[in-house]
Amino acid sequence: MNSEAKHKGEELGGKIKEGVGKATDNERLEAEGRADQTAANLKQAGDDVKDAFR
Repeated sequence: MNSEAKHKGEELGGKIKEGVGKATDNERLEAEGRADQTAANLKQAGDDVKDAFR
């Protein structure tokens, strides 16, 4: 599995976690979902920078 697909999967997992948190009124789970999405986006940005210098 390439990094891009892995990061997209992590981002999707974060969106799902955030949605479940909203649906169940669980603020901690919602915040974790947002954090997961942010982390995945930062990893993807890092990969994009590395690719630009190849």
